[in-house]
Amino acid sequence: MSDPIVCTPKSLPREKWVDAARKAVEINPANQPPTGFVARGLGGPGSQLERIAVMIAKRWHTAGVRLTVGFLDNPPADLRARIIAHMNAWAKTANVQFTETKTNPQVRIARASTPPEVSGYWSYLGTDILSIPANEPTMNLEAFTMNTPESEFHRVVRHETGHTLGFPHEHMRRELVAKIDPAKAIAFFGSTQGWTPEEVRQQVLTPLEDSSLLGTTHADAHSIMCYQIPGNITKDHKPIVGGLDIDNMDYAFAKSIYPKSVQ
Repeated sequence: MSDPIVCTPKSLPREKWVDAARKAVEINPANQPPTGFVARGLGGPGSQLERIAVMIAKRWHTAGVRLTVGFLDNPPADLRARIIAHMNAWAKTANVQFTETKTNPQVRIARASTPPEVSGYWSYLGTDILSIPANEPTMNLEAFTMNTPESEFHRVVRHETGHTLGFPHEHMRRELVAKIDPAKAIAFFGSTQGWTPEEVRQQVLTPLEDSSLLGTTHADAHSIMCYQIPGNITKDHKPIVGGLDIDNMDYAFAKSIYPKSVQ
C-alpha cells in the first residue's frame, strides 16, 4: 500500500502578504496578534509590515462563516454534493455553512494532478482565499471521484475545509515539532512525498507562530488537522498518531471560534 498523499497548505505570494493580513484583521479584529508577539517578531527578515503580516491569523468573523463553493472542472452533481456535505461536517458544532454556487464562488475547488505545483491536496488558509484571482482554485482535491474511498472524504475533504476555516496544521505546534528528528523527517518526506529539505522544514519542522493559535492548551495529536507522523522519525520513537476525522477536541475548538447563536 502506498503512502497517503498529505496536505501541503498553499501560501500567498510575498507581495500579497500585507494586503491579505490587513483584510484578515478587517474581517476579524481578533486576528491581530498581541503587542508582545509583534514586538518579539520585529527582528526577523523582511520589511516590518511583512514580519507583522506573518503573525496575523486568518480566521473569519466570529458571527459565523457563510462561504459559497464552486468547482473549476465541473464534476458530476453527486460528487459535488458529496464534497460539500463533508465540508459541512464542521457545522455539527460550529456556525459555518458551505453552499454551492456557479456565480463568483469564494471557495473554488479543483482536482488537478498536474503540474506538480498545483497537484495534491491543499487549501489556502482562511481569509487568504479572498486574495486569490477568481479564475484560480483555493483548494485542490487531486483525482477525487465517487470511487474515492469514504475514509478519504473524511480524512482529506474535512482537513482541507479546516484550513479554509482558518485552522492551521496541529502537528506544527511547538510541542509536537519538538518530538520530530529533523534529519529523519527530511529523509522520510523526501522519499514519500518528493519534498525538498526546505519544503520539509516549512511543512513539518517550523513551529507555528504562537500568536496564530487559539485552541487547546496542549496540542491534539488526534486532530483532523494533525499529520500522521511515524515513530521512526520521532526522537522518542513513538508515533504522532494524527487524525482521520474531526475529533471531539476539533469540534469543541470550532465551536469556540465560530459559536452558534443561542436561540
